[in-house]
Amino acid sequence: MRNVALHNLGCKVNSYEMDFMQQKLEEKGYKIVPFDSEADVYIVNTCTVTNIADRKSRQMLHRAKAKNPRAVVVAVGCYVQVGGEKALEDECIDLAIGNNRKKDLVEILEAYLAEREQEYPKNAAVIDINRRDCEYEEMTLRKTADHTRAYIKIQDGCNQFCSYCIIPYARGRVRSRQPEKILEEIRGLVAAGYQEVVLTGIHISSYGVDFRAERPEAGAAGAGNSDEAGRQMLETGGIDLIGLVERIHEIEGLRRIRLGSLEPRIITEENVKRLASLEKLCPHFHLSLQSGCDDTLKRMNRHYTSEEYYERVKLLRSAFSHPAITTDVIVGFPGETEEEFAGTRRFLERVGFYEMHIFKYSRRRGTRAADMPDQVPESLKNARSAELFSLEREQSREFRSYYIGKEAEVLFEETKEIGGRRFWLGHTGDYVRIALETEENLSNCMKKVEVAGFLTDEIMISDSMH
Repeated sequence: MRNVALHNLGCKVNSYEMDFMQQKLEEKGYKIVPFDSEADVYIVNTCTVTNIADRKSRQMLHRAKAKNPRAVVVAVGCYVQVGGEKALEDECIDLAIGNNRKKDLVEILEAYLAEREQEYPKNAAVIDINRRDCEYEEMTLRKTADHTRAYIKIQDGCNQFCSYCIIPYARGRVRSRQPEKILEEIRGLVAAGYQEVVLTGIHISSYGVDFRAERPEAGAAGAGNSDEAGRQMLETGGIDLIGLVERIHEIEGLRRIRLGSLEPRIITEENVKRLASLEKLCPHFHLSLQSGCDDTLKRMNRHYTSEEYYERVKLLRSAFSHPAITTDVIVGFPGETEEEFAGTRRFLERVGFYEMHIFKYSRRRGTRAADMPDQVPESLKNARSAELFSLEREQSREFRSYYIGKEAEVLFEETKEIGGRRFWLGHTGDYVRIALETEENLSNCMKKVEVAGFLTDEIMISDSMH
């Protein structure tokens, strides 16, 4: 029996795919060991979203080879997909497996190991991810690392080509998973005890757009971008993200459905009306913004204005009671002036988010933004980032304060010691973290609690349970 050590970098899609690869390895009899121990095989699921992500990927690969120079070091995913066979020039990599070949990891690895007994080859399994006929890579999980919440990958690829982003080149064009496969996987996870699913992908708002290839007039810009596109989808018998959520909602035993990051344009009156009718849907919406300045949005190749974004937020707030609106913001994008940054800050104050993920722009080779003039100095990025982090903390606390003195339904997930006391921790539907001090085993239990106040800056505390 060979020992295999796994390390994952990057997004929730990578996490899902790593869970699947581990599942396949265990089925074949491999023993999974911690990454910092000596193993026969090291597998690093890489990321390439920024130059920093590239560097972290290389560091983990080198760390593996240093731990056991005789081990087979396998680089998987986006870093080698973009680098192609050039990745094998790194002496620490023995085997490179790109995207859309992760499901075949065990077979590729075992073929390599058989060859390795005769010699010490290098090998690569990296396909052209940007081929038009590239199909969705089917995977099905029976369990995940999280025992209460399961991430479900519903699509891969992106057609947006934002000027700062390498992901369309690493993941290819939009490829949607067949709805029956998704439903089958969720039913299996619900039967195994999971109560909440999170729909994830590279660009889930585009789910189903490739199913409509024969009817391009049904909305080439992405699924759900207009009410008309939605109607044409129904006429052709196709399915979009909203239709998929409606079908998932019918699964008996499932308690919660949570959506991953959404493109603002999918938030239309018709779509919001349909979503608001689904009681299992969590009122937690991550609408990617990136900048509150229209000129910056144009340079980013984002296909909306700040005012259009704000109208989408108002639609959600009119349909849902106290929904959690979260977002991503990039500071220091090339050409961002003091006036543009000030405009972004004013817009963020106007919207009032539950959480904001603040990123300093990172120059990524191979993107248009990397060659743009007026690159912003790191010192200025740091200052602007710190300013927005301060605003984020204020807004987040204000959103959470809504719950003080109110009842909330919490799915409890884990225990944690805080200040010498042991609490059960869980999340509300809008993803507010709640702590309850109790001797009762609340693992994977959904309970209604009274929220008393703050335990920490990011965790609310309950002093009673119903």
